Amino acid sequence: MNLLMIMLPVLLIFATGFLAQKKFGFDIKSISRMALYIMSPALAFRTFYANEITIDYYYILLFSFGLNIILALIVGAVSYFTKATRQQMSAMMLGGIFMNQGNYGAPIVLFAFGAAGFDYAVIMMVFQSFLMNTVGLFFASLGGEEGASIKESLRRMVRMPVLHGAILGVVLQLTGVSIPVNFMDAISLVADASIPTVMLILGMQLAVISRKRVAYRFVSIVTVIRMVISPVIAIIAVHFMPIPDLLKHVFIIQAAMPSAANTTMLAVQFNTEPDLVSFTTFITTILSIISIPLILIYIGV
Repeated sequence: MNLLMIMLPVLLIFATGFLAQKKFGFDIKSISRMALYIMSPALAFRTFYANEITIDYYYILLFSFGLNIILALIVGAVSYFTKATRQQMSAMMLGGIFMNQGNYGAPIVLFAFGAAGFDYAVIMMVFQSFLMNTVGLFFASLGGEEGASIKESLRRMVRMPVLHGAILGVVLQLTGVSIPVNFMDAISLVADASIPTVMLILGMQLAVISRKRVAYRFVSIVTVIRMVISPVIAIIAVHFMPIPDLLKHVFIIQAAMPSAANTTMLAVQFNTEPDLVSFTTFITTILSIISIPLILIYIGV
């Protein structure tokens, strides 16, 4: 029951965006642009600035990059054999690689393991956010309606203010620069608006999905990759890593999270099969109500 109460706020925010879009018909792309270019850079800056870099970063970095690379190779192979278009391949990358570790995974880790586990979850969220706003943005641009080339997609990735915010946060933390409290309060206000806004965007996008345009076979493939293959890879990987059991358990839980809501924001911004991405996020989130308790039982919580 407590686990369901943690999941309930997430589903309620999705539902709020859905109902609001049905009633008022907001311009989803404009809201998405505001979240991507204003709110997300503030969140990235605060996250990287506030979290002290320790040896745990090495293991988390290794796991995060390794898992993302393996999942990307799997999605790429599946895309090739299913003859997916570049847009469909990019949408599958967004849904299959990136998981909802922040506003979903972190609270579940906190509930399961307390503050010690939550600290690990926050660090993982930092790296996942970085990967999503660099590699994820690259795929979103590559599969966008403009048909950007690989070179142009890389240029867009480098120009994104989210990346600049993350780099600035790391530099200021490593150099020990102290930011006045009033400035950090302003940054935090904008940063705190990022996650709920992204979740509302997902709900809005679900409200305008044309089910005729959703390629359900690709939704099914990405769902299996995200909800089954990803946690299995994590379970195998942690056996070869010299890390505490707590960190192993956090890795497994976070790898089993549904598709990240932020991927919908990127898909909407670049028109990279947004229906496919948002519907995949919706399905994996619903299925996680069953799959996450099973994962917790497996690791002995």
